[in-house]
Amino acid sequence: MIERYSLPEISRIWSLENKYQTWLKVELAVCTAYNKTGRIPDESFEKIIKNARFNVNEIEEIERVAKHDVIAFLTNVAKYVGEDSRFIHLGLTSSDIGDTSFSLILREALELISKKTSALKDSLRNQALRHKFTPMMGRTHGIHAEPVTFGFKLLIFYEEIKRAEGRIKNALRSASFGKLSGAVGTYANIPPEVEKIALGQLNLNDILSNQVIQRDVYADVFYSLASLAASCEKIALEIRHLMRTEVSEAEEPFAAGQKGSSAMPHKKNPIISENICGLSRVLRSNLISALENIPLWHERDISHSSVERIIGPDSTILAYYILHQLTFIIDNMNINKENMLKNIDLTKGVIFSQKILLSLIDKGMLREEAYKIVQKTAHESILSRTSFKELIKKEALVSKYLTQEEIEALFDINYYYKYINYIFDRYGAE
Repeated sequence: MIERYSLPEISRIWSLENKYQTWLKVELAVCTAYNKTGRIPDESFEKIIKNARFNVNEIEEIERVAKHDVIAFLTNVAKYVGEDSRFIHLGLTSSDIGDTSFSLILREALELISKKTSALKDSLRNQALRHKFTPMMGRTHGIHAEPVTFGFKLLIFYEEIKRAEGRIKNALRSASFGKLSGAVGTYANIPPEVEKIALGQLNLNDILSNQVIQRDVYADVFYSLASLAASCEKIALEIRHLMRTEVSEAEEPFAAGQKGSSAMPHKKNPIISENICGLSRVLRSNLISALENIPLWHERDISHSSVERIIGPDSTILAYYILHQLTFIIDNMNINKENMLKNIDLTKGVIFSQKILLSLIDKGMLREEAYKIVQKTAHESILSRTSFKELIKKEALVSKYLTQEEIEALFDINYYYKYINYIFDRYGAE
């Protein structure tokens, strides 16, 4: 079942209402700075603060004629402020408002994403602890390797999402730059002191800019989102593999009344995981666009602007949605412990081959000779579907080095879990 919910918080951030409210917030921060430096008289400043507002519909009507969103916004604000609107936008260029606001809006979105990332991290940790000693088959190249525990697998995912959380926090710093330095960034028509006061009020850092904030800082943000999505896809892909009929070790929650296929009533499909895998591709492709926004003509062109109007809301909303859906899966997935044990025994004990190899070496057999004997016996076990343990007991060369009792003891699955507590302690999951 896909968890149905609305996205009021993250979608509201990218609404026109919030965009213009953020623009107004930046304009008023600049007016505050001008007032503190004596450029705007107290009486005019008080009227600006009291009367400054806007109407989204009216801005859209003005923009249809003006073909310029910032001018349309300023024209509409001026309607409500009146004569003192002459003090608004002094010495600024459109990108001063647009870029500084973009940082503020991105930061809002990233704060929500950070909370969602933390929730996923906690869910993975809780499930890792719950299944700390739930035995399952470890696979490399898709082939049975040696036993692990399901909790160990989840602990690795937990650590990866914890690193992703750190990158989101770094992205918050990258999104915390503002720019209020005029048409080409030289402060020709706006004093640096005004920028300093206004950015301080907005809790943003200054950055050397031309007409725009340099796009490498925003590329950091989109990398953090793309990387987060890739890690979420990695987890979702694992669930898809574990849900395959031939494996059947874990599966997404399946609600009462849910249908898996229009043609085949028996189907339970990993649709949430597949959606996550698909949507993460969109997020990664948006990173390419963010990187290509870095090179602009001279002091600035507008090629980046249309791109960011898409990738800003799309990437943050998708990341938020992916996190929500994956957390839902982790909290509610069904675990088939019996099938995990069954699959461990599927290959008739050949998964203990390394233990036999190392024991023969410890007893004095050359590694090359030991490897050859163990490999031959293991392949024979696989082909004949005969117990590897019984075949290895019959190997004359093996019997020269290992007793029957020693061989028997080597087929203890608990051997593989002797450091599980150590691993969990080391990575702070206890």
